[in-house]
Amino acid sequence: MRFIAAILPAFALTACAAALNAVTSGAGYDVVRNVPYGDGERAKLDLYIPTRTTPTTPVVVFVHGGSWDTGSKDIYLFVGQSLASEGFIVAIPNYRLYPQVRFPAFVEDVAKAVVKVERMMDGGVYGVPGGDHPIVLMGHSAGAEIAGLLATDGRYLKAAGGSIGSLAGFIGLAGPYDFLPLTEERYKRIFPEATREASQPVNFVSGDEPPMLLIHGADDTTVDPKNTLSLAEKARAAGVFVRDRIVQGVDHVGAITALATAIPFNDETIRRDIVAFVKARAGGGETGDGAKAERGETAR
Repeated sequence: MRFIAAILPAFALTACAAALNAVTSGAGYDVVRNVPYGDGERAKLDLYIPTRTTPTTPVVVFVHGGSWDTGSKDIYLFVGQSLASEGFIVAIPNYRLYPQVRFPAFVEDVAKAVVKVERMMDGGVYGVPGGDHPIVLMGHSAGAEIAGLLATDGRYLKAAGGSIGSLAGFIGLAGPYDFLPLTEERYKRIFPEATREASQPVNFVSGDEPPMLLIHGADDTTVDPKNTLSLAEKARAAGVFVRDRIVQGVDHVGAITALATAIPFNDETIRRDIVAFVKARAGGGETGDGAKAERGETAR
């Protein structure tokens, strides 16, 4: 029964995504599919490119969820459109999944994808002018754990030829950041005991992390909202700018379907906060000193 409970959100998200994608507009952006970032069938990403871009258009790299053993970039058209409609370039990579690989291989894959995107944007590609494009990492569920590790443990981006210092921000939606001890056997197989402590983003917070926006549904029964509170507390104590929200009436799937623009899904303030955060990290938003003082948050 625990296994069934764990996989039900993945089926629910796939069904919701199919419905949302069917009514999602194709206007105002182009999609470049299956751009390779490495070797292998899963080492590909999709780019959502707004009709208008500049040398400083921000880029959101979105990492999909799926319990590290399911999921695909192909079901997130609604996410790409939602963010592209705000003028952001969006990159959505696939990565290898269990049982093909175990931790930390999927984190290493996404690190390579991020560096690939950064280099493409620096030089210009697919009509996007080369320049200094701020890169914000965003992930949902298992994807938030992966993105969270890239934003806290500098070894992954360094090994791929990049650095944490190149990240303008990190957005985590319903992420597991502090989920030990493991109780389910399949997760024990995905995260071998020898590397298990290294799978927890909270273990690597040092104060060098990019600003964070952490959002979690209060009704999430798949990933305990305490994960978000734990990472927020650790990062804030280290002097990192953090905004964290536990949103009432939102469950695990609702944290990501809230981005949909074609059909109102869940709390629309989630999308609003994500858009504002990305714009702020690109130099045009509201997360300045006044906003920090109002929320009682700590800047870097």
